[in-house]
Amino acid sequence: MKKGIVVALALSVALSLVAGMANAGVAGSATIGVAVEEMKAVALGWSAKKQILDKDVYNDSNEKVGEVEDLIVAPDKAVSYAIIGVGGFLGIDRHDVAIPAGQLKIQGGKLILPGATKDALKALPKFEYAK
Repeated sequence: MKKGIVVALALSVALSLVAGMANAGVAGSATIGVAVEEMKAVALGWSAKKQILDKDVYNDSNEKVGEVEDLIVAPDKAVSYAIIGVGGFLGIDRHDVAIPAGQLKIQGGKLILPGATKDALKALPKFEYAK
């Protein structure tokens, strides 16, 4: 459970930062971009792209059940869900589902969704973006 909270917290922090960066270029803002002093912290920081997005998701039996396709940031800028793509080939006939970020765990460098199977994930309602 503790590692699930860490994943959710790390996702929340990363996406809150991303959402906050979108405001950096707002008209009337005195600061645009990152100062040289801040660049080291940015370079050493956590990256959703490198550590979560497009990564395989396994169940607790070490079977691949999907891949992280996207992260959803709620209107309050908190991470709510990871969008997991299940099945398909090269995105064709893939079934995307929304999984609460807190259900994902990191074990041995892998993303784990305990108790998941491809069939169970495919049985969940398909996630579709709002238009």
